[in-house]
Order: sequence, then structure tokens, then C-alpha cells
Amino acid sequence: MPNSSLDYVRLLAVAIAEAKLGLAEGGIPIGAALFDGAGSLLGRGHNRRIQENDPSVHGETDAFRKAGRQKSYRDTIMVTTLAPCWYCSGLVRQFNIGTVVVGESANFQGGVEWLKQSGVTVVDLNSKECISMLGEYIRTHPEIWNEDIGR
Repeated sequence: MPNSSLDYVRLLAVAIAEAKLGLAEGGIPIGAALFDGAGSLLGRGHNRRIQENDPSVHGETDAFRKAGRQKSYRDTIMVTTLAPCWYCSGLVRQFNIGTVVVGESANFQGGVEWLKQSGVTVVDLNSKECISMLGEYIRTHPEIWNEDIGR
């Protein structure tokens, strides 16, 4: 159950800052952050697949790794600028992360429906800033985007 007292837009701002950092580094603008149930930041990261030539460094995995080991992930909140792909959706399920806040799912829907069917609370903020940021990247770098998502 999502914590209705949390300001998800404020949490998303951390992920957006990470996405912008990734873009400034020459990467794909996808950012993420893991928070505890009270909204305290545990870890933040961004997609660094291009920068590190490592297909496993997605925004969600980067934030998850930087959060360090937790006793339980059930009450944590994964906030990401883009709907998580199947790989990152698997991470959410594997570690039983209870809530995923998605900046947008217009450019890519990933595993959102599967997460919902699996009992994960998914909040899609439909952020115009997130839609625009990734949409512009896709328009200007279609070859990277298509390679990155495996088309």
C-alpha cells in the first residue's frame, strides 16, 4: 500500500537529477532512487550502460547497489524516471520491493503490468518532464535507444 503522506513528486526529483547527470555524462537519461517507507533516501543512481560499456548498469540496479544491504525491502520504494524494464522489474520482484513510483510509462511500458499483477504497488506519475527528457533522447539517438532496449 503506498504511503499517501509521501510526496512522490519530491522523491521523483532525485531520480530526475540522476537522469540529467547520466545525460550530461553522454548516457541515456534514466535515473532512479531507492527510499525507505518514510521517504529517506537509501541509494540513488542512473543508467550507465553506455558510460561503462556494461549492459547491467540500469538506473534501478545502480540505485539498488548503492543503497547497500537492507534487512527487508518490503517497505522500500523504488522511484524511477521510466517504467522498469523486465530486468529491473525482476529485481523489484526478487527483493520484494513493495512500491515502484514511475516517472513515466509513455515512452516505454516495461514490466509495469506484471509488477501490478505480482502485488507490487505501482504509482505512475505521468511526468511531463520525464516523458519529454527521454522522448527527446529517443528522437536524437534512435540507434542507441533501439540497441539499448534490444530491438
